[in-house]
Amino acid sequence: MRSITTKIVMRGTRAALLACVASAALFAAPVAAQPIPGSFVLSDVQVEGNRRVEAETVRVYTDLDPGETVTPARLNAAVQALYATGLFEDAQILVEGNALRIVVVENPSINVIAFEGNDVISDDMLNQNIEIRPRLAYNRAAVEADAAIIIDIYRSVGRFGAQVNPVIIERPDNRVDVVFEIFEGDVTEIERITFVGNEVFSDGDLQDVIVSREAGLLSQFFSNDTYDPGKVRLDEELLRQFYLENGFAEFEVESSVVELSADRQGFFLTYTVTEGPRYTFGELFVDPQVDGLEAADFDGTIPARPGDGFDQRVVDDAIENILEITGQMGFAFANVVPRVRQNVEERTVDVAFEIVDGDRVFVERIDISGNTATLDRVIRREFDLIEGDAFNASSVRETADRLRSTGYFGDVSVEVQEGSAPDRAIIETVVEERLTGSVNFGVAYSSASGVGGTVALSENNFLGRGQYAAIEFSTGTDENVYSLAFTEPRFLDREVSAGFDLYFREVDRDTSNFDETNIGFDPRVTFPVSDNGTLQLRYRISQDEIEANDSVDVSPAIIADEGSALTSSIGFTYLYDRRNSTAAPTDGYVLTFTGDLAGLGGDAQYLKATATGRYYQSFRNDDIVTFIEGEVGALASDSDGSRITDRFFLGGGNFRGFQAGGFGPRDLDTTGATSVDSALGGNYYAVVRAQASFPLGLPEEVGLFGGVFANAGSLWGLNDTTFTDTRGTYTIDDSAEVRAAVGVSLFWDSPIGALRIDYANAVKTVEGDDEETFRLTGGRRF
Repeated sequence: MRSITTKIVMRGTRAALLACVASAALFAAPVAAQPIPGSFVLSDVQVEGNRRVEAETVRVYTDLDPGETVTPARLNAAVQALYATGLFEDAQILVEGNALRIVVVENPSINVIAFEGNDVISDDMLNQNIEIRPRLAYNRAAVEADAAIIIDIYRSVGRFGAQVNPVIIERPDNRVDVVFEIFEGDVTEIERITFVGNEVFSDGDLQDVIVSREAGLLSQFFSNDTYDPGKVRLDEELLRQFYLENGFAEFEVESSVVELSADRQGFFLTYTVTEGPRYTFGELFVDPQVDGLEAADFDGTIPARPGDGFDQRVVDDAIENILEITGQMGFAFANVVPRVRQNVEERTVDVAFEIVDGDRVFVERIDISGNTATLDRVIRREFDLIEGDAFNASSVRETADRLRSTGYFGDVSVEVQEGSAPDRAIIETVVEERLTGSVNFGVAYSSASGVGGTVALSENNFLGRGQYAAIEFSTGTDENVYSLAFTEPRFLDREVSAGFDLYFREVDRDTSNFDETNIGFDPRVTFPVSDNGTLQLRYRISQDEIEANDSVDVSPAIIADEGSALTSSIGFTYLYDRRNSTAAPTDGYVLTFTGDLAGLGGDAQYLKATATGRYYQSFRNDDIVTFIEGEVGALASDSDGSRITDRFFLGGGNFRGFQAGGFGPRDLDTTGATSVDSALGGNYYAVVRAQASFPLGLPEEVGLFGGVFANAGSLWGLNDTTFTDTRGTYTIDDSAEVRAAVGVSLFWDSPIGALRIDYANAVKTVEGDDEETFRLTGGRRF
C-alpha cells in the first residue's frame, strides 16, 4: 500500500521561508493561536496533470480560493484532502510567488473487475459485496479491503482456507483491470464436538439440542457441519433453554472453545457447562397490580402446580395466557413481570406473575418487504392492527402465523423495532414468496378408449391478490372432468370469503361397478362468528346420474339407484379452532361440524351431518407432535332411501391401510360365472385416528420426519338390505364391524411440496375388504 507524503514545493526567498515554516508546522506540537509567519494572500491557482478530473474540481477539493490568506497549515490540509479523494496517485502544491500550481498524477480508472477460480460462490454474489466498481478510480487500499471481504464470504460458508490474490493488469489510457484470483479451498468441517461437565444428559442428548453438527458421510449436502461463530452463540442459547426447560435453574455455559486443527482442515468445538441441581416449582400465583383486575380472573392460566419440575416454558406459557386474558378484558397496555425467587436449600423456584401497567405504545408504521408478486394489501389485511392502534404483541404473533398459513410464503418474519419515539413501534414484516401456482399435464392410454389426457391449472395467489383460481380439463379411461373454481378470501375487503365451483364430471366407480355423472354449481361464503369460530354457508345444485357398468355383474342395490336425480341442498360448516398455530400446530384442539339438507326442490331428500374433533400435544421441545382425532357421521333420508352417491365411504386418505371404499357394507358374491363385488357405502360411520411424528436425526433443512399412526373405525347402515337377482333373494350385511390398521409414515417437505409415504398393516379386517399397504400423498406431518 502506498504511503502518503505531503508535498509542498515553493520557489524564491518567500518560498524558502515558507518551506521552513511548513516543515516545522508538520512536526511541531500544537501551540496557542498566533499569526503564522510566511502567510500570504493567494492571487491565483493553476492545476496541471489532470486528465479525467476537471481542474475546478481539483480546486474545490483543496478549498484554496484566490483572495484568501494562505498559511502552511492550509497548504498541508489541501494536499491531504487531494489524497483523501482516492483519485490521485501523487499530488504536489508548488508555491510561486503569491500563486499556487497544483500538480497531480491521477490514479488509473478501473476498466473491468473479474473473478477467477470461484465455483462455490457466483460472480454476482461477489460483485454485490465488494466496494470497487468499473469506471471508478483505482485504489490499492480499496482493492485489498475487497479481497478481505471475499475471504470473509468464504469463511461464512465454512471455507476457512480460502485465499484471494488481487492482480492488477494495466491497460491503455490509464486504465487497469482488477482480477481477484481465488483459491477456494475445502470446506472446513467440524470434526468433533465435545461437552464437558454434563452428568445428567449425555453428549448425544446435548448434540440433539444444538444446531452445529459433526461432519459425516452426508456432509457435502448440509451446512450445519461447517463452523460458524453465529451458530456457536446459538448453540449456547439452545443449551441454556434446554436446561431451563428441564429444571436446571443454575445452569451455565462456562465456555465455548473453538480450535482449528493443525492441518487447518477441521474444527474442534468444546462446550464446558455447569448443570447444577434440578429444581421444582414452589409457589405459583398471579399478582395483579392494575385496578379492575383480580387474581381470580386468571385461574387456570399457569399450566403447572407446586412440586412440578421447573420448566421455563411454563413461565413463558403462563405469561402468554395472562396477556391474552388482559387483552380480552380491555387492558391492552398491561405487562406481566415474573418475580422469581430461588430457594437454594429447598431447591424450589417461586414465581409471582405481577401484572403492571405498561408504557403506552402505539403502532407508528407497518413496513412490508420481500413481496414481488403479492400485493401489499393482501399482507396488510392479515394484521388486526393498523397505524395508530395500540401495540399488541399477541396480535403480532397471530399475524405471523396467519401469514404462514396462507401458503403464499416460504418464510415469514414479523419483528418490532422502536419508532421515532419510545412510545412508537414499527412492525417490520419480511416475507419470502413461494411458488403458488401449478400446471399438471397427464397422458393415459387404453385399448378400449384410446388416448386420454389431463390439463390442470391452479393458482393460490392469483395476480398477487390472494385469490384461488383453478381450471381442469381431463379426459381418460376412468374419469372425465371439466371444472372451474374461484375463491376470493376477502370479499368486498371484509373478513368474508366467497367462491364457487362449476363442474362436469364423469367418473368410473371401479369399487362399486357403476359410472357417475355430475353437472353442478356450488357457491359458498365463509365468515367469522367469534374470535375462534368461522362459519361457512353453501348451496349446491347438481344433476347426478348413476349408470350401472354393463361389463360386470352389478349389485341390484346399485341398479335400484340407476337414473338421474336433481340435488338442491343447503349446507354449513362450523369450525372452532383453539390450536396454537394453524400452519404447524403443536398444542390445542380444533372442532368441525358440518350439515347438509337436500330437498329444497329437486329429487334428493336427505339430512347429512358430520362432527370431528382433533387434539394436539407435543413433547421434547415440539420435536414430537402427536394428535388424536375422533370423527362421526350420519345420513338420514326419506322413505325412498339414500342413493349410493350420497353415502359415506372410508379408506384411502381418510382411513389408511384400506383402499378407497375398501370396507363397509358390500355386495359380495363369487359363486357365479362372473363375480359381484360392489362397495355400497354406509349411512353411518365412526373413526378414531392417532398419529405421532418425530425427527429422524437428520439436519432440519433436509425436511424429513418419521411418523407412526393407527386407525380404528366402522362404516355401517343401509336403508335396504334384502335384494333379489339371479342368485335369488339374499341379504347384505350392513352391521357395524370394526376395522383397524397401524403403520409408519415418512414426511418430506420437498422442493415440490409436502409429501407423505405410508406403509400400513390392516390388523382388523372382514372378508371382502380391500387392503392397501403403500400410499403416496401430499401432506404435512401436522
